Amino acid sequence: MIDAVSVTGGHLGAGLGVVELSVALHTIFDTPHDRIIWDVGHQAYPHKILTGRRDRIRTLRQKNGLSGFTRRAESEFDPFGAGHSSTSISAGLGMAVASDLQQTPRHVVAIIGDGAMSAGMAYEAMNNAGAMDAKLIVILNDNDMSIAPPTGALSAYLARLVSGPVYRGMRETAKSVTMKLPQFLHEPARRTEEFARSFFTGGTLFEELGFYYVGPIDGHNLDHLLPVLENVRDANTGPILVHVVTKKGKGYGPAEDAADKYHGVSKFNVITGAQSKAPSNAPSYTNVFAQSLIQEAKDDPRVVAVTAAMPSGTGLDKFAEIFPDRIFDVGIAEQHAVTFAAGMASEGMRPFCAIYSTFLQRAYDQVVHDVAIQHLPVRFAIDRAGYVGADGPTHAGNYDAAYLGAIPGMVHMAAADEAELRHMVATATAYDLGPIAFRYPRGEGSGVEMPERGQVLPIGKGRIVQQGSTIAILSYGTRLAEVLAAAERLAALGLNPTIADARFMKPLDEELIAELAQNHDVLLSVEEGSIGGFGSHVATFMASNGLLDGKLRFRPLMIPDRFVEHASQADMYTDAGLDRAGIISTALSTLGYDEASMLAALGKAR
Repeated sequence: MIDAVSVTGGHLGAGLGVVELSVALHTIFDTPHDRIIWDVGHQAYPHKILTGRRDRIRTLRQKNGLSGFTRRAESEFDPFGAGHSSTSISAGLGMAVASDLQQTPRHVVAIIGDGAMSAGMAYEAMNNAGAMDAKLIVILNDNDMSIAPPTGALSAYLARLVSGPVYRGMRETAKSVTMKLPQFLHEPARRTEEFARSFFTGGTLFEELGFYYVGPIDGHNLDHLLPVLENVRDANTGPILVHVVTKKGKGYGPAEDAADKYHGVSKFNVITGAQSKAPSNAPSYTNVFAQSLIQEAKDDPRVVAVTAAMPSGTGLDKFAEIFPDRIFDVGIAEQHAVTFAAGMASEGMRPFCAIYSTFLQRAYDQVVHDVAIQHLPVRFAIDRAGYVGADGPTHAGNYDAAYLGAIPGMVHMAAADEAELRHMVATATAYDLGPIAFRYPRGEGSGVEMPERGQVLPIGKGRIVQQGSTIAILSYGTRLAEVLAAAERLAALGLNPTIADARFMKPLDEELIAELAQNHDVLLSVEEGSIGGFGSHVATFMASNGLLDGKLRFRPLMIPDRFVEHASQADMYTDAGLDRAGIISTALSTLGYDEASMLAALGKAR
């Protein structure tokens, strides 16, 4: 796995932490008949190697290769697809209930990390499983030592003891005796047994949710893992939680020493551990956001930042270095993050809620109910907008323009480049009339000249980048660089298009759109979003105002209405027709031309 990920990049530390656990699970359980569900999927590489995919492991996260997460279409050993966290217990409970209803006996095991256990969905599922007394095994992979200290021989012995048939038999006998006692003694007797066991082993919280708790045990010791897993496999009780303690990056020095840096890695040198990244003078959009927010926060003590377990991914770790009391990492809890930010906004603070587009989906109700309806000025910094490359469809940020654009009172912006992003951070800081969002992609900027300080943009106003005729191209987001490259080629073919940067999807610059529609034969909209986004808003405005009734031919270019599998970002945009070639082709075909015939005509004219 180390060798493969050094070539492909991917999630390394989490997988190294569960090598022994993966071996133990496939030893004790009859997979794929028994179901093993990996939460998130970051730690599933050893599982893939063990389940018939070793010969393809070096295609991990590559175009037409193995997914970086579990994926149902990839293997019968992947019973449930992953990518987002905290879903495994809910899915596992559904599978367990389905097995009972279909009278197909099988074991269902959900493995969830302590980080994913910070999400409310995990507790909703556990509460439901406990109330149903479902036959479900949950393995809590505690790899940050945040729940229990390192374990030794005594805890391993106690785990084997309480998970074994002798103890469970004694426990059932005690229950039978208790039932013969007066009713008022039943509950005290149950609590006494749970307390006595929890005193030595912990797990009171999980017992209160209805789970039989076993652990903590050493997740790297097969002599500890195998007998405990065998015991819980053979148990006929309700839901069981097995608590294992592991170490991220186990067995590989660089990953053990810097677990945060080896969670997700680019290509690296196996011997030194040094990660290789292509040299570039352009800053990443994430860094531009962070530095711009720091600038605003220095001048405005009301600026605060909220992240959902992604301080480094969103760049807010840099903000935290300067303003440690003004950043709040709420864990994997996007719903809480949004309403928490709404609470601060209601008291006059200026919160920036920095969440990846794909993860903000999880908090849509809170955006509508707790923020927008109350007109609270929460600022949404939406990172990883558009295609994200190797992480594939589970992490693609394709939908925020569509789902936020449907909300009344929402301001939605998209940065065309890193300089525009700096302006949008300043704009969001100054805007207090309601919610405002700005989106920007994964990766590096185009290397444009950066302003020292962001300027507040007029709300709902775009800009003309290049004046031309016949064709107008209205760009929303960072496809502008490809639009300009396409314009150069179109100019070489005798066409000189007008190029505009919309800046805002909501509110639209209606005056700009009307001018483009009335003075050009063709209007293209270009965006890094799905159907229902920017192009749909433009089309609705023009149709409602009779701008499509004349000679104008309108063509929206957007991410296609299908899930696109992992590949490089460039390949994905080419596939979507959102690169310069796709833009040129659409422009020419809308006019009834093709590039070859135009070149031939130009040759004859010369």
